[in-house]
Amino acid sequence: MSDTKRDLVFPEPIFHEKIWGGRKLADDFGYEIPDGPIGECWAISAHPNGDCVVAEGAWAGKHLSELWDEHRELFGNVEGDRFPLLVKIIDAKDNLSVQVHPDDVYAAEHENGSLGKRECWYVLAADPDTKIVIGQHAHDRAELAAMIDEGRWDDMLNLVPCRAGDFFPIEPGCVHAIQGGTLILETQQSSDVTYRVYDYDRVGDDGKPRELHIQQSLDVVDYDMVAPASGEISAPEVDGVTELMECPNFVVDRVRVDGEKVLGQPWPFLCVSVIDGEGTVRAAEAGVEHKVGRGTHFLAPSGCGDLTFRGDMTLVTSRLP
Repeated sequence: MSDTKRDLVFPEPIFHEKIWGGRKLADDFGYEIPDGPIGECWAISAHPNGDCVVAEGAWAGKHLSELWDEHRELFGNVEGDRFPLLVKIIDAKDNLSVQVHPDDVYAAEHENGSLGKRECWYVLAADPDTKIVIGQHAHDRAELAAMIDEGRWDDMLNLVPCRAGDFFPIEPGCVHAIQGGTLILETQQSSDVTYRVYDYDRVGDDGKPRELHIQQSLDVVDYDMVAPASGEISAPEVDGVTELMECPNFVVDRVRVDGEKVLGQPWPFLCVSVIDGEGTVRAAEAGVEHKVGRGTHFLAPSGCGDLTFRGDMTLVTSRLP
């Protein structure tokens, strides 16, 4: 007998206007987005700044945070006050600010108990010759403070070529910035804590320069971090699956579907984003076949059984380790 309460959960995306955003979320993905420069699609999120509503099925109309609070069995009864992951698409028409994120310890102490922010980027599209900021060249706090004070950005920032299909882990303490002309799928801890180091002297809607967070940035930068030279994926593909990242907060895989692909789902939950192609997916315990395509995101709950994909698709999945 099918169990509709164990069916796949399809959240409604939430869109955020950003000074650096564009219109590719509509043009490339077909999302119905508000007017203005829309920079982010929060696709799977229970964060207070963007709490997705379930679009259909047994849980239609409920926020993802409600499911987390009231039906923890859907998430394997894992502990925690907040759903731990956030999946988003970033449309950077212009450069994002140069920024850095804290780890859990610093964020808990200085940001009202927030989680830190470890994240990773899968590059969906990039204009020719686009680069991305990953890492910085200062050896210690004093040198970084001097570089910032003197505006020596070319000396300070590590620029890496950015191409579609590249992957970049962004650890807490890593200075980073997405550059204009880039479309990225981001998987991260459910945190919205960002410390701006440099913002190209831009002004916000109020006509004033956007706030910087220099002292916090100097506190949290990892001065021993070795900056990468490339985002090229070197991990092997095994039966269509490439592990992109495993860290204490999440595991991210790329999955290729060519005809039919069965994915086991033994985890507390699995977040799935279709980044290319189209087809169908069915969870064994629910027995309902869903059409999916580029820009579809869903959550496979605990106990939903194997996932059977049919079609020609590329997926990015994320889960707890």
